Amino acid sequence: MTSETKPAQPRKPAQPRRVLLLGGTADARKVVGLLDQAGVMAQLALTYSVAGLVRRPKLDCEILSGGFTPHGGLAHYCRDQGIELILDVTHPYALQMSSKAAEVAEQLAIPLARFHRPAWQRQAGDRWCCFDDWAPLWQRVADYQSVLLTVGQVELSTLQQLRRQNPAQRLILRTAAAPKFELPEGVEWIKAIGPFALEDELALLRQYRIDLLVSKNSGGDSTQAKLDAARELGIEVLMLQRPALPTLANQFDTPQACADWVCRRLALSQPPAEQEPL
Repeated sequence: MTSETKPAQPRKPAQPRRVLLLGGTADARKVVGLLDQAGVMAQLALTYSVAGLVRRPKLDCEILSGGFTPHGGLAHYCRDQGIELILDVTHPYALQMSSKAAEVAEQLAIPLARFHRPAWQRQAGDRWCCFDDWAPLWQRVADYQSVLLTVGQVELSTLQQLRRQNPAQRLILRTAAAPKFELPEGVEWIKAIGPFALEDELALLRQYRIDLLVSKNSGGDSTQAKLDAARELGIEVLMLQRPALPTLANQFDTPQACADWVCRRLALSQPPAEQEPL
């Protein structure tokens, strides 16, 4: 080696790209799984945010449970953590979180994409009555005798209102997380986490002699069986329509499209496929 020859310097490994995934849904967990399958997780510093109301997901990334208030809010968290990209894969009715994500992304010039699960579509035989607001929907509930509520957590004041409207009515509240208050007389809670099978939904509706199903138009396969069962048994459904979310340039309707967007946007490289021995 001559005095002018210098040894090659080792290449510094690339810094992981900071990504915030607003999750809490099965679709969000699928996105993480697809990124893992693509072999790009080692190139990411991925934080998965979940409200923490039901269960903490088991994922190979950082889990942030309980929201951003303890961290000074979403904008402060993104600045402090150097977030480079945000993925909104929250529930279709998480209007507050989706709106805040759009606001912060614009404020901090952070690329943002949203997964927007396709809504359920009315089929032949469905007896849907659709509402844009809760107030008229709850008033209609009084006309039925045995009601299955599948809309997530319901406020105590709402349940009390329903009991006053029809004291003889039976209300079945099905949620993944237990109510945080003592239920009024005449209200029964069922703990259940999807996905649900058609046979089980039919059995439930028959067991409680349900004559009304109350639902949000959440979309997806996990809870669609309740609508199939209601259609088969001729049960009426009161359906709350989705809120209007802020318009985004990057909105996708499959988890795969979201994962692909992350890889393209951050120019992530998939590892070469292993060659089979000759």
